[in-house]
Amino acid sequence: MPDGITDTVIQNEMPQCTPQQRVTAINRLLSTGKIDLLIKGGDNQEKLVYQIIKEAGNKGIWIRDIRFKCNLLLTQVNKILKNLESKKLIKAVKSVAASKKKVYMLYNLEPDRSVTGGAWYSDQDFESEFVEATLARETKVDPVAQRNGSFTPLSDVWKYISELGISKVQLSIEDIETILDTLIYDGKVERSIVAGQGGSGDSGQVKLYRAVSPLIQPSGLMRMPCGACPVFDQCYEGGAVSPKTCVYMKEWLES
Repeated sequence: MPDGITDTVIQNEMPQCTPQQRVTAINRLLSTGKIDLLIKGGDNQEKLVYQIIKEAGNKGIWIRDIRFKCNLLLTQVNKILKNLESKKLIKAVKSVAASKKKVYMLYNLEPDRSVTGGAWYSDQDFESEFVEATLARETKVDPVAQRNGSFTPLSDVWKYISELGISKVQLSIEDIETILDTLIYDGKVERSIVAGQGGSGDSGQVKLYRAVSPLIQPSGLMRMPCGACPVFDQCYEGGAVSPKTCVYMKEWLES
């Protein structure tokens, strides 16, 4: 069928397939680039909004930016988005950059880490259990031990967290380093870098960590949300993520 095939035809030709099986198969073909999804019967405005969302890829696009690109009224855009969602052509995903805002992307796409927050977030909510486990590992040191002996290698922290089995996904050393960096910004963990102990030439550097208890509360600058923001490198004035629209920055300034 060179002109394309509708979902109704698939249902009639393959009645043994359940709706969920059909959706799964179509999504797999879409993700591998073997088929394309086109809107038939929709008006030009609906096709325009769909194309804008498609171009945004797996990082998604906020409704404000959709309105800016299509130049439609908010009521029109909302109606089109609901219609596309009901057809399972697009989906709304909560972004870690702003908990009260959603980004839209094609239904078959897996959201980018900048949207989901990676391994440290579940349904875009921060996994505090990881933080508690990491701190527990870091604080298990002999209180009379010398300062240098109280540090723990990054690889040991990663191994400890992995063996706990509290993560729903396979964690990498980079994931562990991300949360440790956040704890450093919060003043709860200290890092030391030493030369590697390999036997041949330059063996690189080894990162060591230990828990610390600050004598005083960190300054406001250290507590600002930018220090722990997972999309800090994508934040700029006029962008999808910007200081002007950041709800966390607003809450921090008002606190």
